Amino acid sequence: MSEFTNGFKDILIKYESAKYDFFKWRFESKFANKLVLAFVFACLTGIFAQIRFYLPYTPVPITGQVFAVLLSGIILGKLYGGISQGLYAALGVAGVPWFSGGKAGLEILTGVTGGYIIGFIFASLIIGWFTDSYIKSRSFAGLISLMALGIAIIYIFGVVQLYLVLGVNAQKAIELGALPFIGVDIYKALIASAIAAAIVPGKAFGNELDAK
Repeated sequence: MSEFTNGFKDILIKYESAKYDFFKWRFESKFANKLVLAFVFACLTGIFAQIRFYLPYTPVPITGQVFAVLLSGIILGKLYGGISQGLYAALGVAGVPWFSGGKAGLEILTGVTGGYIIGFIFASLIIGWFTDSYIKSRSFAGLISLMALGIAIIYIFGVVQLYLVLGVNAQKAIELGALPFIGVDIYKALIASAIAAAIVPGKAFGNELDAK
């Protein structure tokens, strides 16, 4: 039993060390490496965008993008999480067919669902900033709070653009652009939080404001 316990402890130590080494490397890495990571997450967002289905009473589809967006902020940290989503938006406008449904072009960004894509950028930026700046934000409770904040930011941008594009009132915009998705996005947030809690280190790897 003692050998098994010691072996399990060794595995945990190596696991914690691997998490710390990755985030330390990511924090101290050169611009080119960080940009590659950002591009990878832009690609992941594009892939998850193809997982979609429509509800009969809203023009906004349910997609897997939010899941990729939430994790991009956690894994890439401040600035580069946002850059990953900025790349996703910019390259999609430039013609890469990775918006939902394999679409591309400026008309998607200025259309009914374009506000959500803009929201992706700000959500990832804010999640990344908190993750890199505060060790306490990496607890499971802290991560769930960050995911909820990120989803709220995405909803705000999405609903505002929906309101402007469709010309409906604020209540109708919320009914079409937020309320139908709360349940499934909470589920995404829980999964993303569980994954994030398993991969982020519990000690300082950079210049955390609450590091002792």
